[in-house]
Amino acid sequence: MGDRGSDAALEYRDFADARAAQLFRIALLMCGDWHEAEDLVQTTLAKLFVAWGRVRRRESVDTYARRVMLNAYLSQRRLRRSGEMPVAELDDRTAPGVDADLRMTLVAALRRLPPRSRAVVVLRYVEDHSIESVAALLDATPSAVKSLNTRGLAQLRELLGSEQDLFQS
Repeated sequence: MGDRGSDAALEYRDFADARAAQLFRIALLMCGDWHEAEDLVQTTLAKLFVAWGRVRRRESVDTYARRVMLNAYLSQRRLRRSGEMPVAELDDRTAPGVDADLRMTLVAALRRLPPRSRAVVVLRYVEDHSIESVAALLDATPSAVKSLNTRGLAQLRELLGSEQDLFQS
């Protein structure tokens, strides 16, 4: 019995090591804040660890992990409370070759979308999920996802339309 427990712990650690960066990227784009994204990934991995015994037997642990993260994100947004204070300036660390202005403009625009619309846009265009898989993750109908997607993209176009000067220079 002890071997099964240690096998499960090793499987979980391997999964968490392999997927943490991908989960962080999704979380960062959804919430737009580095620290909040780290907290969201930590919450996701903690909940996944608790359920690992039954979850590891599923066909898609990745889908389950994304679902847990999405639910935690949306739940946090519904609570609308945070002990964190916004700062006037952001840390200016970027990866080499990345247009920092473009990235910051896009992240700022994503933050202005409603949480469910933001989740749909990130899952559809960053994670490249189908309408059906996003609907399953959100526990919504495909038509609801299409509506959220259309509205989210329209809002992004409106928000980024006035920023076109940034992209043409």
